[in-house]
Amino acid sequence: MRRTVGAVFLLFAVAFSVVYSGRGLAAESSQSRATGGPRLVSVEPLEMCEAFPVAAQAPLRGELAQAGKTLERAPLRTIRDSFPTYSAVAVDVANNEIVLQDENLFQIMVYDRMANTPPTASLTEPKRVISGHETKVEFNCGLYIDPKTGDIYSVNNDTLDTLSVFSRNAKGNVHPDRTLHTPHGTYGIAVNEETQELFLTIQHENEVVVHRKTAQGEEKPVRVLQGNHVGLADPHGIGLDTKNQLMFVANYGNAHDKNAPGSGRFVPPSINVYPLKANGDTPPLRVISGPHTQLNWPAHVYVDQQHGEVFVANDGESSILVFRVTDNGDVAPTRVLKGAETQIKNPTGIFVDMVHDELVVANMGNHSATVYPRAAAGDTPPMRTIRSGPLGKAALQIGNPGSVAYDTKRDAIITPN
Repeated sequence: MRRTVGAVFLLFAVAFSVVYSGRGLAAESSQSRATGGPRLVSVEPLEMCEAFPVAAQAPLRGELAQAGKTLERAPLRTIRDSFPTYSAVAVDVANNEIVLQDENLFQIMVYDRMANTPPTASLTEPKRVISGHETKVEFNCGLYIDPKTGDIYSVNNDTLDTLSVFSRNAKGNVHPDRTLHTPHGTYGIAVNEETQELFLTIQHENEVVVHRKTAQGEEKPVRVLQGNHVGLADPHGIGLDTKNQLMFVANYGNAHDKNAPGSGRFVPPSINVYPLKANGDTPPLRVISGPHTQLNWPAHVYVDQQHGEVFVANDGESSILVFRVTDNGDVAPTRVLKGAETQIKNPTGIFVDMVHDELVVANMGNHSATVYPRAAAGDTPPMRTIRSGPLGKAALQIGNPGSVAYDTKRDAIITPN
């Protein structure tokens, strides 16, 4: 889940509130700063749907008044985001397709690489959609495309501890070709094709697990990077540099000591660099962290080995940051892609298409995936945009509320998101 459960345990629930008014919905999502503290960000109202007429309530109230009576009925109103929300992206370069994870409606959506939604259109229809109970796709947040076969590797984060693998042409409510049982809170995915190894980040346990690429079922990892010296703190994205034998891991900054209850604390967000074959309690070789880095909820990362750069989807600041693979400490990015013209809003997914020299970004904040020249910087508008909702439509960004309250003074429904 993009809004990590670990962070919910560490922050006051109000910092993760989604406030629903009678006229719509205002989402206030916390964003972790370098100091570890939350901030509140407002987005535009979403729709409220009348799903049950008020006139039908009277007889139901009479039935409910009967002692011991249990009655199932439709809700009076439903507040929801009815459009797909993109959480991760990958490009199938060989087949000229862009694949996007929809974490809102639990779908994998496949588009033509050159798809471009006109401003007047509500959305672009995908070529194929993988969705349904049989797919075992739920709170899907990580994505990898096999460069040779086109197989789709889909990571689930929250309710289903499963990695689902589909063939390239899979569509509809189909069973995966194979599944792997993963630890709860799995988020990032990367593959070393040279050694045929699969890398996964685990948020709540602050670890990286490494499997055989073809692992399935209850197969155990071949290596686990975890321990008090490792320095992982709610790890999300992961990228591999096989040229220099390095592993880059993005951390939100929610830390705790292994086997030490009550040790939870905030640390600055970071990009930690490890040896590619790191195992056990191995400390990082380098750490990119500090106010000059501009890191704020760094989500997925992508390592461009050809140009020696690390791309970061910087969720909390609605920006894309680019660092050198040799960077260390409190360094400024070499490039920042940010601004109103970029249309970047709470980016979590990122992919560098080296064949076409393009950068593709999945934006959770506005139902869009945007495409730029690889070296784009500043307030550069996208070359193409794939939208799954009307232009300007706000996105809920993720909905997994565990409780709800009614504020009588503001006449508002409040739920932690």
